Amino acid sequence: MSSPRDAEISIVGGGAIGCAVAYYLAKEGYRDIQLLERSDIASQTTAQAAGLVGQVRSTKERTLLAMESVQTFSGLLQATGVNPDWTQTGSLRLSLNSSRDEEFIALEKVASSVGLEVQFLSKNQLENLFPYVKSQRVTSALWCPSDGYLQPNSLTNAYLSGARTLGVTVATHCAVQGIELKNGAVNAIKTDQGRISTSMVINCAGPWAREIAMMVGLDLPIVPLRHEYFITEDVKGWNPLLPVLRIPDIRLYVRAELSSILCGGWEAEASSLPLSNPSSTSMTPETDYGVLSQFHTDLSSVISDIDDIGIRSIMKGYPTFTPDGRFIIGPARSPKGFIVAAGCNAHGVSGSAGIAKHVVESISDSPSSYVLSLSPTRFENQVINNQELERRARSHYENYYSNSLLPPS
Repeated sequence: MSSPRDAEISIVGGGAIGCAVAYYLAKEGYRDIQLLERSDIASQTTAQAAGLVGQVRSTKERTLLAMESVQTFSGLLQATGVNPDWTQTGSLRLSLNSSRDEEFIALEKVASSVGLEVQFLSKNQLENLFPYVKSQRVTSALWCPSDGYLQPNSLTNAYLSGARTLGVTVATHCAVQGIELKNGAVNAIKTDQGRISTSMVINCAGPWAREIAMMVGLDLPIVPLRHEYFITEDVKGWNPLLPVLRIPDIRLYVRAELSSILCGGWEAEASSLPLSNPSSTSMTPETDYGVLSQFHTDLSSVISDIDDIGIRSIMKGYPTFTPDGRFIIGPARSPKGFIVAAGCNAHGVSGSAGIAKHVVESISDSPSSYVLSLSPTRFENQVINNQELERRARSHYENYYSNSLLPPS
C-alpha cells in the first residue's frame, strides 16, 4: 500500500465495488488511478456480505449484469493470480405456495431470453440435488446451474491484485474530509493525510456514499439498512458443494459454509441508520436475536433435522438501498468529474463486476439507455425528505422477496 498522491482518477471506497471499478478501469486502459480507503480494504460492508451470487432476475438488464459478474468471477484466478474462492454450486429457488409459481415461470422466461440456463425440477430431481429439503412443501423448484457463492474478501483481493498489476495505487487509512471544486468541476480531495489533486472522484463509499456526495452539494438518496445472517454449528451431511437455496415465501436464503449452514433473510420491519449523520453511529448494528430466531424457526420448517442445531456466529451490517430499488451509477450533472457507484440494494459484492462494467460505460462516449437510466440525475427533480426516503427504501428491503406478479396487499 502507498500514501495518497495526486492522480487523475480517485476512487473513494475500498470494498468490492471500489476495487472492481479500479480493476475494470485499468483493464480499459485508464491510467493514473488511485483508490482511497478510510480503513482496511474490504473491512466494512463487503466483509459482512454472505457472498451469494444469483443470476435469475426479473429483468433482462439485471440478469445480464449478474451474468457479467459470474463470467468475471470464473476467470479471476487466471487473470489476477488470486483465488476469489468462487464456488459454482448452482442455486435452487423454491416456491412453497402455488401463487408464486407463476412468478417463477416469468423468471424462467427472462433467463431463457438472454441465454441463462435454468430449468424446473421434478420432486425426484430436487431430492437428488438437495436431499435435506422437505420436498413435500415445495410447489416448484427453479434450478440455475451456473450460480454459486464466493468469499467477499477473497474476491476483493483478486480485484485489487489485478488493479495493482495494471498500475493502480492504494492508500488505506486515508479518510476523505472534503472535495474541492474549481469552475464547476472536481479539482482536489482533502484527506486526513493532506490535499490530493484529482480531476475525477468515483464515489464507491457504500454506507458513507451519501456523506461523500454531500461534499459536492449532491443529496444522494440512499439508506443504510440492517441486514443479518447466522452460521450454525456443524450439520451432518452439509458440505460446500450443496446448491444455494433461495426461499422467497419465508424470506430466506441459505448456503453451506463448509459443514455448517449460513442462513440470512429479509426482515419484515427494516431498521436503518440515522440519515442525518451516519458516521456518528457504529456501522455494526445491534443483533436482533428475535429476528434471527425466527429465521431459524422458518428454516427448520423447510430443512430437515436442524431444529436443535445451535448458532456458531452472527454477521450483520448496513447495505444501502435506494427509493426505487435500483443502482445509482454514473456521472452527476454537476460537478463535472463526480461519478457515483452506490445504492447497490444488497448486490454490491455479487454484482460488483457488472456494476464496475456499467461505471466504465457511464463515462464513455456512448453509454446504453439502460446505464443512463441508472444515473444519479434521475433524482434531480425529486424532493424526498428523510422520512419518505427511509419509508421507500425500507419498502424495497422488506419486500425484496415479494411476489412481483401479485398486487400489493
